[in-house]
Amino acid sequence: MKNMLHVLNKGLLHPLPFSKTKKKDSLFTFIDLFAGIGGTRLGFESAGGECVFSSEWDPASQKTYFANFGEIPHGDITQIKSNDIPDFDVLVAGFPCQPFSSIGKRQGFLHKTQGTLFYDILRIISDKRKNHRPNTFLLENVPGLKTHDNGRTFETIISSLKEIGYEVFTDVLDGANFGVPQHRKRIYIVGFRKDLFPGVKFSFPQSNGKSTYINEFLESNVAGYSISKHLQNGYLSKKDDGRPIIIDKNSKVKIKTLVSTYHKIQRLTGTFVKDGETGLRLFTTDECKAIMGFPKDFIVPVSRTQMYRQFGNSVVVPAINAIAKNIVEVLAPNLKKSRYASTAPIISVESSYGQQFPE
Repeated sequence: MKNMLHVLNKGLLHPLPFSKTKKKDSLFTFIDLFAGIGGTRLGFESAGGECVFSSEWDPASQKTYFANFGEIPHGDITQIKSNDIPDFDVLVAGFPCQPFSSIGKRQGFLHKTQGTLFYDILRIISDKRKNHRPNTFLLENVPGLKTHDNGRTFETIISSLKEIGYEVFTDVLDGANFGVPQHRKRIYIVGFRKDLFPGVKFSFPQSNGKSTYINEFLESNVAGYSISKHLQNGYLSKKDDGRPIIIDKNSKVKIKTLVSTYHKIQRLTGTFVKDGETGLRLFTTDECKAIMGFPKDFIVPVSRTQMYRQFGNSVVVPAINAIAKNIVEVLAPNLKKSRYASTAPIISVESSYGQQFPE
């Protein structure tokens, strides 16, 4: 693995080819767009899926993805042609939200969303639909998507998905209800093809029946994550207003949302642990894994700054897995009829793999 990562860092390794055919033991295939470090992939693989394509432009995230899955995600999705993506059953994507132009009113979804990353999701779904795929999709975003640009962004997303022939379902779920010690609300959008699933009914899981608290995962006598006394006294304790939140092994609580800027030690939004060389520290790598529902053996080959950024931008894996299982329940009858071998060519997209991965 170390030798392979060295080659990867030197930019000498091109993306590994993805499987063109469904494995015999997989229930369905999926593609992983805006893949990050692979949290969504973990959730769907645990539900019986096989990933046949992934895309993630960030080099540091590509490095972590490769360390855990042995595949480098393809780069900029805007430069990837739909025909170069193998056929698949399910599209999953946690996409950035951007304001859409109002110029495209009554001119179709491609015009309305042109210039946004959501456009590429629509482009791929619409193009693949000609090959009778995909059956369904799962999109994930922050709850603020519903009010973004005075609600116009969300309205455009939903209407565009319906316009290309999908029945759409949405809900906001809290990761705290799925066995992680963190409150993390996200909006999920699921769609099923109307022609394949007429009158389809879908319910989002509201819980996986598990509840955990942060004290169950806190480590003791941790070295290397400490916050300096100078920063504690001069910044974190400058006001007696209950901030930041300080926890220890007696804190049977679920923490606030882990953010990608956690390493900046923000007084108003931070949660820190009473432990370490100076008496106060940041969360460790293993604690971050638990907070997001990643397995303990998940490999993190990047710097601590990148680690916080990657987990803070990721998904709650058990929540994704619970949604994936509900999707599979709806798909099951159709999947039995539609085992296939993709005729799409192996992708050959030039991307920015020659650059160094940041530490």
